[in-house]
Amino acid sequence: MPKQKQLKFDKAYLRIAREWGKLSHCKRKQVGAVIVKDRMIISDGYNGTPTGFENPCEDQDGLTKWYVLHAEANAILKVAASTQSCKGATLYITLSPCKECSKLIYQSGIKRVVYQTHYKDDSGLKFLEKAGVEISHIEQITAS
Repeated sequence: MPKQKQLKFDKAYLRIAREWGKLSHCKRKQVGAVIVKDRMIISDGYNGTPTGFENPCEDQDGLTKWYVLHAEANAILKVAASTQSCKGATLYITLSPCKECSKLIYQSGIKRVVYQTHYKDDSGLKFLEKAGVEISHIEQITAS
C-alpha cells in the first residue's frame, strides 16, 4: 500500500482506538486499542477491570488497582477467545505499550504497532523493536 494511503488508514484506526478508550472507567488514563488484520478490525479493547469486577480502576487513594487490564491485553485476550488469530496483524493503541504488554504483543504474532502517545517507560517499545516488530508513532491523528 502506498505510504500516504497507509498513513490515512493508520490515522483512522488510531481515531477509532481513541474513541474506544473513552469507554474506559479509569480516571487516571483512558487507553484504547484496535487490532486490524487484512484491513478488518478483528478486536478492540480498553483498559479496565476484568469481567465481573466493579468498574472503578482506582482505589480510594487514587492508585490504579493491580488487576486492571491494559487495553492491548484486553484486545489480545478477545482474539484468544475467538476463532481469529493476531498473526501478522497491526495493533493500534493510544499509548505505547508497557514491557508486560509488549511480551503479549510479540507472542501473539502482531507484526506492527502504531501508537499515539509515549508511555513514560519505553522498555516495551525497545523490546518490540529488538523482536522485529515494526513500530510507528503518529501523534497527530485528526482527519486529513
